Amino acid sequence: MQVSHVSPAGAPVWLISSTQVVVAEWRRPMNTPYYPGNMFGSHLSIASGLHNALLKAEELELDTVQIFTKNQQQWRCKPLTADEIDPWHTNAKRMGFKKTVSHGSYLINLASPVAELWQKSLELTVEEVRRCDALGIPYLVMHPGAHIDGNEARGLACISRALDEVEQRLPDSTTTICLEITAGQGTCLGHRLEHLAEIIGTVRNPKRLGICLDTAHLFTAGYDFRGRKYAAFRRLIGLTVGIKQIKVWHLNDSKRELSSRVDRHDHIGQGHIGLRGFAGIVRDEAFVNVPKILETPKETAPDGRDWDLVNLEHLRSLI
Repeated sequence: MQVSHVSPAGAPVWLISSTQVVVAEWRRPMNTPYYPGNMFGSHLSIASGLHNALLKAEELELDTVQIFTKNQQQWRCKPLTADEIDPWHTNAKRMGFKKTVSHGSYLINLASPVAELWQKSLELTVEEVRRCDALGIPYLVMHPGAHIDGNEARGLACISRALDEVEQRLPDSTTTICLEITAGQGTCLGHRLEHLAEIIGTVRNPKRLGICLDTAHLFTAGYDFRGRKYAAFRRLIGLTVGIKQIKVWHLNDSKRELSSRVDRHDHIGQGHIGLRGFAGIVRDEAFVNVPKILETPKETAPDGRDWDLVNLEHLRSLI
């Protein structure tokens, strides 16, 4: 047998006959650093107590976790109590979880042209930040918002204005708001890295902001980072938002095609990105200590295991 060519993922493809090929097992090239402990986590339920997400993360042998700190489908919420805050702190400290993540409510739309909705979104954002501060959660992931009326420039300006207001109200906050890349469905802003760069470039205190890159959103928004294309994609990050601005990754495969602008998550290796499409991210030294959160469906895998365990096994196999 002889090597016929190299696949986009870098694995040699052995030509057996005109109708059959076998992809050889990928092996780490010599002299390539190995980065253990790559910070993997999952979005987990807070049912019956916020700290239960930490206990589930411990059971799954995760390195971090993402949660909602409230019912994300409701505008109003009760203030956090000591009975909720103390167990979270106790268990997070015991487990050594310092880079935990919260996801903001999907109701929030800081780009809204409707004054009442924009104000409600602002108030809930302030509350989300306060809750993260109380729990010691350093990263709050938020979708930028939807402009609704076709005016992208106004929508982006509304987001920046709201983030400035949050910073003014909570000047001592230690929470970094991480704007999440979107798939670009409907009138959602943030499906271009340039959108996120513009927001960061126009707020008064950009140090209070970070970026969350979701692989499914990136892919369906038109960014191809698979295999050898990862290097060019990484350069684009550097030219727009900056590598150091990436504080959180969401690792999800996509049920939909490249540039489809439709947000549908799939299990790692089961969608259009494919297992090898995640190799560049998990092998990148710059992101070793950046939380990488699974937001894949909570189901039982065909082998009877929790799908989170299977997805994590697949990701760790790429390191």
